[in-house]
Amino acid sequence: MREETATPAAPHRVAVLVLDDVLPLDLGIPAQVFIAVPGDPYELILCGRTAGSVRTAAGFAVTVAAGLEAVRGADTVVVPGYAPHLRELSADVLAALAGAHARGRRLVSICTGAFALAAAGVLDGRKATTHWKYAHELAARHPRVSVDPRVLYVDEGQVLTSAGVAAGIDLCLHLVRRDLGARTANQVARSLVSAPHRDGGQAQYIERPLAPEAPGVTLASTRAWALARLHEPLTVPQLAAHAHLAPRTFARRFVTETGTTPLRWLLTARLDRARELLESTELAVDHIADRCGLGSPSNLRLHFRRALGTTPTAYRAAFAPTARPDFGRAHAPATAAGPSAT
Repeated sequence: MREETATPAAPHRVAVLVLDDVLPLDLGIPAQVFIAVPGDPYELILCGRTAGSVRTAAGFAVTVAAGLEAVRGADTVVVPGYAPHLRELSADVLAALAGAHARGRRLVSICTGAFALAAAGVLDGRKATTHWKYAHELAARHPRVSVDPRVLYVDEGQVLTSAGVAAGIDLCLHLVRRDLGARTANQVARSLVSAPHRDGGQAQYIERPLAPEAPGVTLASTRAWALARLHEPLTVPQLAAHAHLAPRTFARRFVTETGTTPLRWLLTARLDRARELLESTELAVDHIADRCGLGSPSNLRLHFRRALGTTPTAYRAAFAPTARPDFGRAHAPATAAGPSAT
């Protein structure tokens, strides 16, 4: 009797929609991230209005293998930024995006690609972001969109948007983390020589005068010190003492440098540690809560539910090495450089 073998899961189809005058780095980010995932779980295709040559904003051209039919056949559609971002897009492009959304496909924008999703009506009634320079234009042009210029990305489940250029890396790594787990996302980040999770949001990049005391100051060593001690009951005064600063001065500089508060940063780091332990070990939930500094299983469950919309047990079942990838799993909205933490 012949032994039956499991049928491998079909690759998740990702169509990158390349519009005229696409921003080259925005285009390269999803291509680089998704092809770097071990095991080839993603099938990537570059498409445009038609197959052929598409010019970039830098003057050179790229060749796309397919037209808008690839959008109709994709599981995820990524729209990189383009220039000028306020131009009118063709009706067939907008119809393809709106159709993908109506069919329940996942839509993603990088930088000014959010203007295409908004023009197609995909962002109506949703939170979204784009490059901080153009966020006010997105809000003015599309008043039904709730635009947040402070964050690196916004995850609304079926629709995700990122801030300017390099924030596309954060969003694409978030997609890998969401689809395949933190361990795989961290592997990809290491292969790209990228941070698996950046601190704070766009607030740290918005042009504004720095306080006189800020130039030359970095709290990176204190953050690294804290990451090695997440199991301890860290406080702002302890972090400030390590940085040789008064607590109020430390907190102010921390927000200036990272775009988030010390306690919010700590909570996000602890949840990331819990996720890795759930994926890579068989430790009981109470031991994981202790190791990541959240104290009790009930506290871990509370913050897991708030940040990820699930429980530690359900997360382990979905992302443990024996679990099969599920690109269609329900996902709670998340904001900024990772899941929202409150």
